[in-house]
Amino acid sequence: MSTVAVVAYGAGNVASVRFALERLGAEVRLVSTAAEIEAAERLILPGVGAAGYAMARLTELGLSEAIRAFPRPLLGVCLGQQLLFERSDEGEAEMLGLIPGRVRRMEPGPSRPVPHMGWSRLEFVGDDPLLDGLGDEAWAYFVHGYVCPDGPATLAKAEYGGAVPAVVRAGNRWGCQFHPERSSAAGARILKNFLELRA
Repeated sequence: MSTVAVVAYGAGNVASVRFALERLGAEVRLVSTAAEIEAAERLILPGVGAAGYAMARLTELGLSEAIRAFPRPLLGVCLGQQLLFERSDEGEAEMLGLIPGRVRRMEPGPSRPVPHMGWSRLEFVGDDPLLDGLGDEAWAYFVHGYVCPDGPATLAKAEYGGAVPAVVRAGNRWGCQFHPERSSAAGARILKNFLELRA
């Protein structure tokens, strides 16, 4: 059984992520101290809400540096993916800086309300163990009003008036802009793949 730590810092959808992981047979530990993060086999950083508030909470709890230094597999989910980047337009927040680039506010359009909310198809642009077993018609559930920069870290995109980096990776740090715990079979497969990454 894989053991995974989920960062509980008051800005994440911890319960739904935990239940999704437990359905896959994982042993889940909720962690809220630097020492617990440092001892984890693998780590998930969830997130819901504003980037500035989330980073303030991580800083208040003394978790930012432990997350930056974490040497084993790390997965940021939704806002958790955005926190992996350097900065955000949302409150001019300075973030974890693990992936280069600035998170920008999405621009609305006539048929493109913001936030981007609902199901979008994933387009894969790179091979990666996190994406093993996903077919060409993988769909994921998104809820976000800010978008990460498209660059070398992008492994999968969605289309929403432009490219939305949906899965990213830099070294042992991965991110999913969507909610894998709410993305049916595709999301379950991604979480399963994460649990099977070599720690």
